[in-house]
Amino acid sequence: MEHVLEFFGKGGFIIYPLLLCSIAALAIVIEKSIFLRRKKVIIPEIVNILCNIRSSADIGLALSICEKHKGPFANIVRIGLENRHLPKEDIKETLSDQGRQEVRYLERGLVILETVAGIAPLLGLLGTVVGILKVFNVISTMGVGQATAMAGGISEALITTIIGLSIGIPAVVGYNYFINKADGLILEIEKYSSLLLKKVTSFNAGDKGEEINRKG
Repeated sequence: MEHVLEFFGKGGFIIYPLLLCSIAALAIVIEKSIFLRRKKVIIPEIVNILCNIRSSADIGLALSICEKHKGPFANIVRIGLENRHLPKEDIKETLSDQGRQEVRYLERGLVILETVAGIAPLLGLLGTVVGILKVFNVISTMGVGQATAMAGGISEALITTIIGLSIGIPAVVGYNYFINKADGLILEIEKYSSLLLKKVTSFNAGDKGEEINRKG
């Protein structure tokens, strides 16, 4: 532990923003690992009831199941069911509007991970420049023979570069992984939204047909 603290201590003041970046990135990775699980987003119970809706009489049960769950998928299905009496284009527009809001929820925090991936190596580079500057200051005042005095600046230059890349590279990998996972979930939600739209409009057509028959 002492060696680790000593290692970080040699990195100079740039170490502190780098540590903040690492904490932010780790928090986002943990949060997305929990909340972007498929079963947590695409809730099997809602998928099951959505696939098994046969008539408008089943919509009450579907709504009650959606209200029991939270999340983008449940919200979109609930909105579609609640607006089932609207014309098809209006339902489609409502689903699209709600979908855009839920996409922001799924991708929440990923911009922070992307920012960390971009700035961590740059902070490391800044630390490198600061360390090299210290080396040149030592050379200008003491000459090139003072290896011990120069070592601090060289250590600072190398350590910040190492830490910056060690944070930035995993952050890039994590961002690409989670953005692809979010995109996959969004496509799946869109698939079920299309199924919902198709069923709801067919129920509307059936209800109108029954009403015409009763009047006739």
